[in-house]
Parts: sequence; C-alpha cells; structure tokens
Amino acid sequence: AFGRSFQVSEFVKFAVVAWTAMMIVRKGDRLRRFSKGVVPIMLVNGVLAILAFKQPDVSVALFYLAVAGTMLFLAGARIGHFLLIGLLVLPLGWKKLDGYVQKRLATYMDPTAADAREYGLQTRQSLVAIGSGGLVGVGYGEGRQQGGFLPHQISDFIASNIGEEWGFLGMTVVTLLYVAYGWLGFRIARDARSQFLQLVAVGITLTTVTTALVHLAVVTGLFPNTGLTLPFISHGGSNMLLSLAMTGILVNIGSARERVAAGR
Repeated sequence: AFGRSFQVSEFVKFAVVAWTAMMIVRKGDRLRRFSKGVVPIMLVNGVLAILAFKQPDVSVALFYLAVAGTMLFLAGARIGHFLLIGLLVLPLGWKKLDGYVQKRLATYMDPTAADAREYGLQTRQSLVAIGSGGLVGVGYGEGRQQGGFLPHQISDFIASNIGEEWGFLGMTVVTLLYVAYGWLGFRIARDARSQFLQLVAVGITLTTVTTALVHLAVVTGLFPNTGLTLPFISHGGSNMLLSLAMTGILVNIGSARERVAAGR
C-alpha cells in the first residue's frame, strides 16, 4: 500500500490490548468463571496467535497470548484456569512447532549441538559484538558487526550494535530508559479514570517494555532467539508507528485534561 509494506501482526498487538480490556470490563464478575470468563477471551486471542504462528512467527503468537493472559490475571482471573489451558494447549503446540523453532531451542539449551553453527549464529555473533564493546564501546559508527557478520543487526539484534559501539554503559542507559517507561506507564494506569483505560494503559506498557526486555535478553544470550524488535530503535516502520501511536494513547490516558462534548 502506497509503495510500503505494513506488518499487520504489529498492529494486532494493540488490537489484542484494546479488545481484551473491553471484554474484561464487559465480563465483570464472570471473569472468574472458566467457561464464560477466561475461555472466550483466550479463544479469540488464540485464533490471532494461530494466524501469526502460520507466518511463521512463533514469538509474536506467544506474545499475544502472554499479554492477554497477564491482563486477565491482573483483572482478577484465577491462575488455575491458565494452568489448565496451558496443560491442554502446550503439548499440542509443541508437536506443531516448526523444525527451526525446535532447533533454536535445542541450540539454546546446548550451544555445542550439531546445529549450533547455523541456528546459533546470531546469538554467537551478538555476544562477540557486545563483548568487543567493553565498558564504553568502540565508538559511534565504528562497530565491525554491522559489516555483515551479524544477520538482521538493524532490527532483531540492534541492541548488539548498541553494546558494541556504546559499551556496557550504553546498554545500561537503554535498559534504564525502558524501566522508566514501565514505571511511568504503570503509574498512569494506577491513576486512570476508568477500568477500561486502566487496562489499556497496563497492556500498552506491557507490550512496549516486555518487547524491549526480551530483545535485550536475546542479544545477551539469556533467552533463545525470538525475533522481537527493540521499540523506538529497531529498523522498521510498522513497529515504529505502533510504538509511537501506543505511547500517544498512553500519554492521553495520563493527561489531566479531558474534553467534554455534548454533555458526555
């Protein structure tokens, strides 16, 4: 469209947040019931997850379910219901996982595995980049990994470039900025004018901060490779547009001013 490509799965992240918040408010006390509370909401989000899974984009599919599940839990849903859903779905989901996902997980558990050279390449080169950065980095634009040694370093592994060029201090500053975003987001949610706005603020904050922290965990080898971008920093117009739009909505929810039209 308009000579550009849009990644629909990015915008579905906000759809999951807004729709789940709306359904939680509608369900009210019924949210604590399994068949009429949690199941219908997770079933619809599950369909969205299946569509993302078919791309294949397993990390985004799991992200939809994780954000929706966290919002439901914070709204009062019983944790036992999630455990029951997990016991029913996880075995089936594991059997349906594509080979590359299983090999990534196997490589993460055992870096010396036979497929580690192929499926662990990004993580290995990412650690080389971050390790080369030391305390203060090699300098802006002086990183060697951006020469093609690290695949997808402008999107999925952009934090590796930050670690190489800005060092440990640069990574620390970036991490603290996302922590500050989370603190402000949850503070806005606490003071929101209604339950719906409170839940939307929580969902937006979770979406941005969780994506960032998972990205940082992946590039440092703490998590297996997921393919999640770093909000506001990674290359990609869809993710940037989503991050800016959600932040604007979050700021609006936290605004002390409220327009009143037609007496409503």
